[in-house]
Amino acid sequence: MLISPAYAQTAAGAASGGDLVTQLLPLLLIFVVFYFLLIRPQQKKMKMHKEMLSTIRRGDRIVTGGGIFGVVTKVVNDGELQVEIADGVKVRVDRAMVSGVVAKTEPADKADKPDDGDAKTDDSGEDKGAKGAVSGLKKLLGN
Repeated sequence: MLISPAYAQTAAGAASGGDLVTQLLPLLLIFVVFYFLLIRPQQKKMKMHKEMLSTIRRGDRIVTGGGIFGVVTKVVNDGELQVEIADGVKVRVDRAMVSGVVAKTEPADKADKPDDGDAKTDDSGEDKGAKGAVSGLKKLLGN
C-alpha cells in the first residue's frame, strides 16, 4: 500500500539532574569570573580608601575629590577636616571627599620628642627644629 503506518513518538522526558548542571555551569563560571575580576578588587579598594581616610591627621597634604590640594590644619570631628588651600585660606572639607593623601606627617609622639633632650639652637639663639619644620612645610607647599 501507499500509506505507511505512523507510529507515535515518545515525549521527551524531563531534564535530568545532569542536564541541569551542564546548563547552569556556564552561568556559575560567569559569576565566579565577575566576582574575582570586578567585585573583590572593588571591595579591596574601598577598604583601603576607608583606612586611608581614618588615618588622616593634622599636617597631612591631601587632594580633595574636586582636585584641590591642601594641608590639614585641624581635624574638626570624625567627618570633617579644616584644610589650608592657600596662605591664610582655610576651608572645611568633608572627610569622605578626600580622594588621596599626597604626603603623610610623622605621628605626634615621634615628632615632639627631641633626639638628645635639648632643642638645638644656632648662633642667633633661634630654635633650629622649629625653623626646619617651617622650611620643610614651605617646601612641601611649594613656596
